[in-house]
Amino acid sequence: MAAGDPACLAEVYRRWGPLVHRLAGRALGDVWDADDVVQQVFLAAWRGRSGYRPELGTAAAWLTGITRRRIADTLAARTRRAALVELAGSRYSAEVASVEPVLDRIVLTQELAKLPVPQRTVLCLAFYEDLTQPQIAERTGWPLGTVKSHARRGMQRLSVRLGLVRGQG
Repeated sequence: MAAGDPACLAEVYRRWGPLVHRLAGRALGDVWDADDVVQQVFLAAWRGRSGYRPELGTAAAWLTGITRRRIADTLAARTRRAALVELAGSRYSAEVASVEPVLDRIVLTQELAKLPVPQRTVLCLAFYEDLTQPQIAERTGWPLGTVKSHARRGMQRLSVRLGLVRGQG
């Protein structure tokens, strides 16, 4: 193999490929990643064949060392990918969370506009100006019972239109 004979590489692969695959499979727990590591190990062995020194250890030990480094690289890549996915997910969630209140306000404004004027008036004064029902009655000059009725009917209509009634969403 050191001389660049592809037949030797094929023999090394046939002999030690199962060992490399078994080590990678156990460490990574994924057959596809293990297959990738096997390919990387034998490619690295072929490219670095001039660095193999039989007096320092067996071919199996040399290949095992390459395998361990490739497994470590694969695990590090997994960690980086998981961190990137988590970061992207958190950014997406933050973007969605910042958009949702705006969308809610738009939908609510559209639905309020569809209500009869008295109901819309009562609900707008309650929500946007934070007035109590007695304060609304005082401002509009309507009886408190009328304000309460408009508020109740307006809220019921909004609940139905927005799908908030039990059983609809």
